Amino acid sequence: MATLHLYKSYNFRNQDPVVDKLRTIKSDTKFTDEEIHERSGVSVGTLYRWWNRQTRRPQHATIMAVARAMGYDYELVKKNGGSKVKPT
Repeated sequence: MATLHLYKSYNFRNQDPVVDKLRTIKSDTKFTDEEIHERSGVSVGTLYRWWNRQTRRPQHATIMAVARAMGYDYELVKKNGGSKVKPT
């Protein structure tokens, strides 16, 4: 019998919460989907599916491309105040 291990950091019901953060950044920065597409290379259709909750778990590389296109960088921060680690 196989065992499925669930990780607490990925325990979400509808969509990865990072998409909500990117949606908020998009709203705050006033970028259009077309501008994000031109800067990131991510298709407008992919962005549409994100914003309309049709994609549950976007790929990490795509998340990074969209964040950077809007002038943000995604980094991991140690919980106990340690040093920051940027994904490569």
